[in-house]
Amino acid sequence: MRKVAVVGAGQIGDLIVTLLAKSGDYEVSLFDTSETQLARVRDDTRIRKASLDVRDASALDRAVGGHQLVVNAAPYHLTESIATAAAEAGAHYVDLTEDVASTQAVKKLAQTYDTTFIPQCGLAPGIVSILAANLAKDFDALDTVKLRVGALPRFPSNSLSYNLTWSPAGVINEYCRPCTVIFDGQRLEAPPLEQREHLLIDGVKYESFNTSGGLGSLASTWEGKVRNLNYQSIRYPGHAAIMRTLLRDLGLSNRQDLLLDIFTNAVPVTSQDVVIIFIAVSGMRNGRLEQTTYTNKIYGKSVAGQNYTAIQLTTASSVCAVLDLLASGAIEQTGIVLQEDIRLDQILENRFGQVFRTERTELE
Repeated sequence: MRKVAVVGAGQIGDLIVTLLAKSGDYEVSLFDTSETQLARVRDDTRIRKASLDVRDASALDRAVGGHQLVVNAAPYHLTESIATAAAEAGAHYVDLTEDVASTQAVKKLAQTYDTTFIPQCGLAPGIVSILAANLAKDFDALDTVKLRVGALPRFPSNSLSYNLTWSPAGVINEYCRPCTVIFDGQRLEAPPLEQREHLLIDGVKYESFNTSGGLGSLASTWEGKVRNLNYQSIRYPGHAAIMRTLLRDLGLSNRQDLLLDIFTNAVPVTSQDVVIIFIAVSGMRNGRLEQTTYTNKIYGKSVAGQNYTAIQLTTASSVCAVLDLLASGAIEQTGIVLQEDIRLDQILENRFGQVFRTERTELE
């Protein structure tokens, strides 16, 4: 029985510990500052819940000590301290952060310790990088890689055509920060909410536009190897125009605390969501220009008698699959492991990663 410490009892942390405990192969310790958050997580003999001030380095060290693996499901500003505690405890470390500075701190730690560090194990960045790398490996030369992901309400009923399906602070962050892209062979910082495109998936119209964070480390990995590379969020048509009005014309990009308050109090949360993944890779193969595409729509489901949303399911399943591969020895590399270094076939064959399977046999 492997011992895992999960730091963060939010919506994703809840499902992570539920999946791991349900598997029967893990003893899980769940830590969070909030007693209320901890109480929301179901009771299980294989889950030990404990209150912890993560900002207290000594308390954090004591909490993760004795565990073989540490999962960081806490806010990004706590990443470095949790990763350091895992390293000092001799435990392998995985996280969900999109934050570039936090990931750089983890990479620096990985140069000093002989355990494994795998940052950015969520949906985007995360599984989308693994999917894109798998599509790209069969090309002789890459031309364009497009990553498109949306966590959307199934039944929108407001002018934004949007409901909150995950952290409002995370949504605002990705709408306001510069977006790394590779354009015509040059690595650039592009503005968010721009380069709007139209998508038609299963007969439904969507739009997509630049948002930050979703590429993970792909821009660094593929710089000099791809002509165009970008990540965009998928939304229903008209959403981008309204957000540009709010963020730019009304200046709320400079008053993000106010925007967060508006989003939190005026945009309803929904548990009826869908996660849409669309990845298109084009390039030269056998002397001609070809394109291969992965598309998937994933809905929430019940796990251990409790309903979980699509964004919870996809994010938690991704990190649990990576953790499972690491714990079983399928991932043997120590130091830093990038998402694009992980084999897709291992993810799809894994008990947690099967949610990302499609009927496209070339991906299996």
